[in-house]
Amino acid sequence: MHGEYKVPGGKLVVVDLEERDGRIADFRLAGDFFLEPDDALLDIDAAVNGLPIEADVATIAAAVRGALPEGAQLLGFTPEAVGTAVRRALVTAPGWRDFDWEIVHDAPVSPRMNLALDEVLTARVGDGRRRPTLRIWEWDENAVVIGSFQSLRNEVDPDGAAKHGYDVVRRISGGGAMLMGANSIVTYSLYVPASLVQGLTFADSYAFLDDWVLQALRALGIDATYQPLNDIASPQGKIGGAAQKRLANGGVLHHATLSYDMDGEVMTEVLRIGREKLSDKGTTSAAKRVDPLRRQTGLPREAIIAKLEETFTNLYGAVPGHITPDEYAEAEALVDSKFSTDAWLRRVP
Repeated sequence: MHGEYKVPGGKLVVVDLEERDGRIADFRLAGDFFLEPDDALLDIDAAVNGLPIEADVATIAAAVRGALPEGAQLLGFTPEAVGTAVRRALVTAPGWRDFDWEIVHDAPVSPRMNLALDEVLTARVGDGRRRPTLRIWEWDENAVVIGSFQSLRNEVDPDGAAKHGYDVVRRISGGGAMLMGANSIVTYSLYVPASLVQGLTFADSYAFLDDWVLQALRALGIDATYQPLNDIASPQGKIGGAAQKRLANGGVLHHATLSYDMDGEVMTEVLRIGREKLSDKGTTSAAKRVDPLRRQTGLPREAIIAKLEETFTNLYGAVPGHITPDEYAEAEALVDSKFSTDAWLRRVP
């Protein structure tokens, strides 16, 4: 059995193992990480050999940590990363390169249509009717997109939204509100089969699915890191956040919004940003929490998107594609029946 796990912002961890009588056997760890002392690699192998095949990530990590000699240095990986790679080997999880990827970057549509496309394309990947896909959003009006479980009245100031021309819509994934100003954000969606994230905890899957973004941003000179559960950040503040929705048919939606530019005054007038939410970030200003890409790079939004597409293509062999007329038609019907209805918008008043 073979398993791989790319540590977000770190190195590749590779494991090979066999199963004998319900236990891990012939375990071998490899990768492009750094480890001192050199023979600690043998200690890690010995620690994992003999563990039950049902051992979870925490159990495997504890065994590895307990076997390391005093003063051992693990650079670019952790005992938990070893555990994750083992779990992925035991469930025979495929890697990114085991799929044929498509990148879609089509003409602008309304925010409601973008949300409907997310549901339609996720379902189609889950059913096997579409290959796994990265889609870059474009939209033709300003909107506030609230999370599936957020209270409408608690999150949005209707007077502020009307004043600044922001429509309010609700998405199918959880998480917080996104202020989608024209040409001021970069939003992308990944539609993947559940097998890609097999062996990962729900929390770890966030960082796993966004590691390519960190690589793209670093290529632009941005010191980007992932902050659990779902934030992409720089030393100066938050760049963006991700959210997920998993469908019963095995389709997984993972989408993220990165701030390209922002108007702090508009943000605070449209969103009801509570003091409690701000207090755990160590700041009293919502605007100061965000570090937009335009400030960091000076590049046009289009250039940043091009780097994202280039990085994803180079890493995973993706090819350009388009949303089909049939997919558009299905999404339009879903806008009418769900995303434009008051019942959906006010499902949590």
